[in-house]
Amino acid sequence: MSDEGLIEQKIYTERAQKADAWRKQGINPYGNGFAAAHLAGDLLANHAGKSAQELDEQKPGPFTLAGRVVSLRDFGKAAFIVVQDRSGAIQVHVKKDALGDAAFAAFKLVDVADFVGVKGTVFKSKTGELTIAATELRPLTKALRPLPGKFSKGDDAEAKAWAEKQALADVEERYRRRYVDLLSNPGVRETFKKRTKLVQFIRHFLDERDFLEVETPMMHPLVSGAAARPFITHHNTLDLKLYMRIAPELYLKRLVVGGFDRVYEINRNFRNEGISTKHNPEFTMLEFYQAYATYEDLMDLTEELISQACVAVTGGSKVQYGPDVIDFKKGWPRIPMIEAIRQKVSELSEKDFGDPDKLKAVAKRRAEGEKEKTILDNMNVGELIGALFEQHVEGELVQPTFITQFPVETSPLARRNDANPAVTDRFELFCVRREIANAFSELNDPIDQEQRFRAQLDAKARGQEETMDYDADYIRALEHGLPPTAGEGIGIDRLAMLFTDAHSIRDVILFPLLKPQATK
Repeated sequence: MSDEGLIEQKIYTERAQKADAWRKQGINPYGNGFAAAHLAGDLLANHAGKSAQELDEQKPGPFTLAGRVVSLRDFGKAAFIVVQDRSGAIQVHVKKDALGDAAFAAFKLVDVADFVGVKGTVFKSKTGELTIAATELRPLTKALRPLPGKFSKGDDAEAKAWAEKQALADVEERYRRRYVDLLSNPGVRETFKKRTKLVQFIRHFLDERDFLEVETPMMHPLVSGAAARPFITHHNTLDLKLYMRIAPELYLKRLVVGGFDRVYEINRNFRNEGISTKHNPEFTMLEFYQAYATYEDLMDLTEELISQACVAVTGGSKVQYGPDVIDFKKGWPRIPMIEAIRQKVSELSEKDFGDPDKLKAVAKRRAEGEKEKTILDNMNVGELIGALFEQHVEGELVQPTFITQFPVETSPLARRNDANPAVTDRFELFCVRREIANAFSELNDPIDQEQRFRAQLDAKARGQEETMDYDADYIRALEHGLPPTAGEGIGIDRLAMLFTDAHSIRDVILFPLLKPQATK
């Protein structure tokens, strides 16, 4: 075992011995039943502004609270500790005279990271800090491992040096031990509070507009709803191959067929793809569908939703994201995909977008390696337009921007545009160089949908892995009649990244997927 491993084991053993000492005193180191009637944050809000004299005269209390010890200064027969609960942290003054011999002896076994229950009145310390004068202190939980960067009274110099080195500087270790990351970094806790506030706002926004929240299956018999590689599982009793859902789209549209004109779902999707700063194999999506609406209606709704969400979560319409200031105030550009490409690739004329050879030649200039060139060789016109957009435009879209009129070949579930059947009534919202939302007027023609599904089978036969299966039951549902409908998906994780200045999706997912750690 390494020297650091020996020190860690020593700390663990010493804390376990203290837990045993509590047991000998009749105290369960993992007890229960302490009722905390007050919160640190409330005490600070209600009394921190009062003077020491006012508190001496009023003697507010007694108050009872419980939390984790995050700081401890020992002065022999007295000590100051800081106790942190879900609302904040407050200082506690512990004196032998106030607690009595037995309770103080139990307190002397308390370490930083332990949980305690406290009862007492509040006063101002000599430094002006609001403090609880403990009349009772009860150990609740012994922590066998210390907090990163913290050490306890009695720790020797070697142990203190070890504790200070445990601060989670390694990013992956922070994700792996998120419970410690949350304890050590208040900014991380704030990120996830903002994420929760975002989801709560979205629910309220849609509920107010008469959308119905629903839940649809997580395991699908077919790959459907989006172009992505699935995770595969198996149902033993039915001897049935199943796929973890890549999107709930086709089930939600079945509900619109069934008479639920406005539905939404906030839940997990699963896609068997690479891990990056923008991708996690399981992620949270909002999908919603509105009957008697078009994709243009949803552009208006999306601007309203996200601009209001920004104010609700961050307090204003502008956020700092890395070096960029992103303005979510309404009035975002709306640019057709071909026009966006032509703005960046001047050599392509409007007629060139019907010439696959010309499109391939331009796309291959930015291809990385022969494999990508081979993939481009097998693409049709619409797929090549999509590839050119990814190469030349997507990485340039910093402020919120709607890209519209996607090719039919890349939009198997979207309605064709009436004026130009080669494109669809679809948009994607881009911001800080990544997709945030995807929406379209839904294809409700069962004959056209059947042809699109067959085109997906053809794409799969040409070697494309991210394709959908042929869903006969969904076509049957369309044959019963889907009213004119528009639908949208918004990535909750990516939106949370924007509002918290997070540059990896793993910073806004509490427990992201990580490569297995070698066993020690």
